[in-house]
Amino acid sequence: MSDLAVLQAVRLKGRADAAAVARCTGTTEEQAATQIAVLVDAGLLKGGPSARITPEGRSRLEELTGEERQTLDAAALERIYEAFHGPNDTLKSIMTSWQMKDAETPNDHSDEEYDSAVVQRVLALDEQFRPVLAQAIDAVPRLAPYQARFDHAVEQLRTGDTSYVARPIMDSYHTVWFELHEELIGLLGRDRTAEALAGRAV
Repeated sequence: MSDLAVLQAVRLKGRADAAAVARCTGTTEEQAATQIAVLVDAGLLKGGPSARITPEGRSRLEELTGEERQTLDAAALERIYEAFHGPNDTLKSIMTSWQMKDAETPNDHSDEEYDSAVVQRVLALDEQFRPVLAQAIDAVPRLAPYQARFDHAVEQLRTGDTSYVARPIMDSYHTVWFELHEELIGLLGRDRTAEALAGRAV
C-alpha cells in the first residue's frame, strides 16, 4: 500500500479511519491503520481515529501524483475521460431525479415506486459504465479497489438499501463515483472548478 493511495483516500474523504482507508486501498484495516500511523508520525496526516491530511501531506500528495502522472499513458487517460463524460451526464440526471420529483417538488422518498425506478436507472447505468471502469483500472492499476466499492454499493441497492444511492457519509454509489471522478481529474492534471464550469462535474 503506497503513501499515495493512503493520502489520496484521506484527502478524498476529508476524514478517514482505518476501515475507510482499507476500503479505498483494497487492504486490511490492520494494514491501513499501520500506514496511517506512519504518515501521522511523518506529519503528513493528523488526528485519530479519523485522520485528516495536513498541508505537508497535500504537498507530498501533489508530488506523488505528479510522479505517477509521468508514468501513465496520457492519451489513453484522455480517451477514458472522454468515455466517462456520457455516463457522468447520465448520473447527474439520475441524482437530480433522486433529489427532485420535478422542478418544484423535492423527493421526500415516501414514494417507494418512484425511488425504485430511480434505483433501476442507477443499476442500468452501472452495467453500461463497467467497461469504462475496466479501462481506467487497466490504465491506472491503483484504481482497482473502485471495482469492489461499486460492487458493494450495487449489492446493497439490490437488497433494497436506498441509502446507497447518494448518502455522502458512506460509500454510496454517488460517493464512489464522485471520488473516481476526482481521481480522473487529478490524473489528467486538471482542476475540478474548471471541470464544473465546463459542466463535467457531478
